[in-house]
Amino acid sequence: MYEDYGAVDHLDMWSGSTLFRVFLLSSSLQVDLSFWASDTFAPSGDPFRLLFGEANEPRAAPPAIPGALIGMGWLYALHARSSIARGRNLQALHMVNGVRDHVVSLACMRYGLPAHQGRGVDALPAEVREMFAETVVRGLDPSELGRAFAHATTALLDEAERIDSDLASRLRVPAGELVRTAAGPVDEQPEDAGHQTMRTTV
Repeated sequence: MYEDYGAVDHLDMWSGSTLFRVFLLSSSLQVDLSFWASDTFAPSGDPFRLLFGEANEPRAAPPAIPGALIGMGWLYALHARSSIARGRNLQALHMVNGVRDHVVSLACMRYGLPAHQGRGVDALPAEVREMFAETVVRGLDPSELGRAFAHATTALLDEAERIDSDLASRLRVPAGELVRTAAGPVDEQPEDAGHQTMRTTV
């Protein structure tokens, strides 16, 4: 690929036991080469045309788990709150975007659209797209970051309510506290203050 087609870089990405080697060509074209174990080789999407050899029957991809997306949403929200309060505005931008990205995936799943990397977001109903527009950060001042953060957190709770109303009710109080305290002072503490990891050995 480098010698014959002008590749300038490549990236290896694994999906289970399958390696996808993604090349960037000097023309800006992307070329993916995938390497499969023979017992797992099968169509993974349309279009598929077998040139030689044998392919197994296609297997359905494991569905995304809504609970995990909700959990990642509130995890990003925790870090968004502390970033805003500490005046780390670029980090806050990254974290607020993380909340929105997970809400986008949840909304796409709800409407049966591709959820990975937001590929179905433009096919969502207009009112849902308008709601997401309110979660976009339009500047780096704390008040704008807080505004977008509040909308993204509300959207996360709304999606959680549609999936698991009991979970949503448990999240509502801490989520409200996150939004309320985002603009307040936060004592300078180590980056991982507020979260602790327990390690055990067996």
